[in-house]
Amino acid sequence: MKILKYILLLILLAVIGLTVYIATQPGEYESEQSRIIKAQKSVVFSYVNDYKNWEDFGSWKDDDPNMQFTYSDTTIGKGAFYTWKGSSGEGKTETVFEKENDSIAQKTTFSGNEGKAYLTFKDTVGGTKVTWHSQGKLSFMDKAYAIFKGGAKKMVGDMQERTLAKLDKVISYEINTYSIQVDGVVQKSGGYYFQQKVTCKISEVQKNVGIILPSMLRFFKDNNIALTGSPFILYNTYDVPNNKASFSVCLPMREEIFTAEGSDYTSGKLEPFQALKTTLKGDYSHGKEAWDKALAHIKKNNLTENKSGSYIEVYVTSAAQVKNPSKWVTEIYVPVGQSAPTEAVTPSAVSGTSAKTTTPANSTTKTVTPAKPPVVKENQVIE
Repeated sequence: MKILKYILLLILLAVIGLTVYIATQPGEYESEQSRIIKAQKSVVFSYVNDYKNWEDFGSWKDDDPNMQFTYSDTTIGKGAFYTWKGSSGEGKTETVFEKENDSIAQKTTFSGNEGKAYLTFKDTVGGTKVTWHSQGKLSFMDKAYAIFKGGAKKMVGDMQERTLAKLDKVISYEINTYSIQVDGVVQKSGGYYFQQKVTCKISEVQKNVGIILPSMLRFFKDNNIALTGSPFILYNTYDVPNNKASFSVCLPMREEIFTAEGSDYTSGKLEPFQALKTTLKGDYSHGKEAWDKALAHIKKNNLTENKSGSYIEVYVTSAAQVKNPSKWVTEIYVPVGQSAPTEAVTPSAVSGTSAKTTTPANSTTKTVTPAKPPVVKENQVIE
């Protein structure tokens, strides 16, 4: 009986000793890891800046395959976030700052504690150097777990190192696996579309599409508007020397819809037209190469490019449907032939002056005469 008491006492003393030891461990951590990713800086930044991709390259999913993730409506840029729930608890990571193609600052909440992370992207020999700096506080359970992992700094550093290595592997495959096929001259169908117009740097086109498109799709859902095809971009200007693009993010719909004055959204109508179709399978970063091949095909085969026509990118399979960039499908339509359709704009957009447009491949300015506005139906007003 005495021996049992001594054993229990020893166990109690061991538990107390371990508790004191854990409690006296550093309650904060700071770690920094870097890796050269074999891809250009803009590609790496865009991939990391979208939280939907973190599930694919984060090492925490390897440690806990059953971890569940939820995302904000917009997963790109400042204010975007994702939450997770796993065997070790729940947490949230949010972007609090971003500088295009340069840096991202994050705030993470986990086990009641808040951490900070800062990622930088620098051009270097062989690709892009990504540096990931993290710091924060540890709960008692985190400190206990860290002891068995060699300490908090080693634990966090190992997580960063494995995540960056996986990022390199994923990008090497997902971004660099692509194909471009010039399909030939086709008759592109037309129809009504809903649009939000954007003017930005050429390098920020896909980022803006990624932000705007989810909001437009949610607008369609909230207002019970049927989507009659794939989302697309309608280019108005593409000024390479001045790094400026003006375009509309569009959703095809069955009927014309009139929006309230001051709305970010307007409507238009695309008439059927003849175009050279080119299909890009893969990440959008290869879009310029696809456009170049399309225009080279036109020149080589003595086709007539209709520079007053509609230049379109259709997202047949996009990030909204499939996370893997290698599986995205984008169709490019360059107007060809002797006559091309003009864009039908909403009544509020017609000012009596012609609109300017250029092809996405050069900076030459052309003139498009707005078509007659479609008839507006009174029962189709959306506030």
